[in-house]
Amino acid sequence: MKALQIAVCSLIVFAVAVHGVVEIWSESTFEIVAALLFLAWGLFATSSTDAEVHWNDLNWPIVGFFVWAILQLLFRITVYPFLTWTSLLRFGACFLIYFVATQVFRDRNDLRILTWFLVLLGFCVALEGIAQHFTGGGKIYGFRELHLGGEPFGPYVNRNHFAGLMELLVPVGLSFLAFRGVRRDLVPIVGLFTLVPVGAIFLAASRGGLIAFGFELALLAIIYVSRRSGKMRLGPVIAFVLVVASLVAWLGIGRVLERFSPTGPDEVTINRRLTMTKGTLRVFLAHPITGTGLGTLVVEFPRYDTDYDGKLVDHAHDDYAEFLAELGLPGAICGIAFLWLLLQASVRGLQTTQGHFSVAYHIAALVACAGMLFHSFVDFNLHIPSNALLFLIQAGLLATPPLPQDQVNNRKQMAWSTDSVVDIHPSASA
Repeated sequence: MKALQIAVCSLIVFAVAVHGVVEIWSESTFEIVAALLFLAWGLFATSSTDAEVHWNDLNWPIVGFFVWAILQLLFRITVYPFLTWTSLLRFGACFLIYFVATQVFRDRNDLRILTWFLVLLGFCVALEGIAQHFTGGGKIYGFRELHLGGEPFGPYVNRNHFAGLMELLVPVGLSFLAFRGVRRDLVPIVGLFTLVPVGAIFLAASRGGLIAFGFELALLAIIYVSRRSGKMRLGPVIAFVLVVASLVAWLGIGRVLERFSPTGPDEVTINRRLTMTKGTLRVFLAHPITGTGLGTLVVEFPRYDTDYDGKLVDHAHDDYAEFLAELGLPGAICGIAFLWLLLQASVRGLQTTQGHFSVAYHIAALVACAGMLFHSFVDFNLHIPSNALLFLIQAGLLATPPLPQDQVNNRKQMAWSTDSVVDIHPSASA
């Protein structure tokens, strides 16, 4: 089981490190290793006498999504079968890794490993991105140049997708700080590991990322205030906000504000994003029932584009419109079902009595998923395999059953209760 956990974490690191899995060689490697990982889990599950398959309700609409895409292939509904097939492989690899992750990260200790891994991943990638920004001269890892254009930050070709990655990882540390998800002596470490990614979000200066991160902070604040009756650490949160403000001032607030000024020649303007969304919706209206086929927007969009600027449009900068155009009403039904089940899991995670660690990671997963879904209105993070995978991982964490209070804490409470009885009834000890 530990070997499978290491394999899952290694695949996530690989997906992030190779620019989000956006090249043919990295896609092929990602898909092959994902299949081998699923096969290894299957062999382990069949050979173990006490192994069981853990299935959460979120899997049903995802399976429906894949079934419909396969039917598009089988019945030649898709306008470009090859693109639908390659998209199926890409998203299928993400689902296989996510599924194995939900099987091997189940109990309290396993979930602690996974959440700490997410915190460390965010810290390391952000640290690399900051160092690269100041020393790399616009090259990824300091040596790889982008000959086809782009706005790189960290290992990602597009700074918006780097911001999307941070949106999925930063809430874990923030929630641990706010909701006592870690021991008091670990608070400074978690604060450091969370502070650096927050600084990287501001330094990357993605407009959509900054707005989505602000949305996450607002949502986290709302949840925090709504749970004020509990004993939460307000001090570390205030200190963290002050340090973040200082960090932003040190990095340069001017750079952040520049991103909201008129864009440069290589930047996708707000008006262009709107026309792309409108064109994508026209594709849907032309194929409302069946859709054009998963992954086929790149070939169908030019027919419906009313603001051609000479650039290839492979994604609509709106994940919802793109999935709607490619998958039609069946895809929309699966998407709505997924969001409804995600909402139910969120309500259950907020209302159920559980331990501090369980509260913290459930709220972190809720905030991360909400931030990514918010950002998806203006970008295509869910079409970047690494970010799509981490979104599914967070959704899986949100859907896990709430954990009771730690046994260690329960023993401390029992010991405190026993001492109180002895103090009140000294004769009883005689």
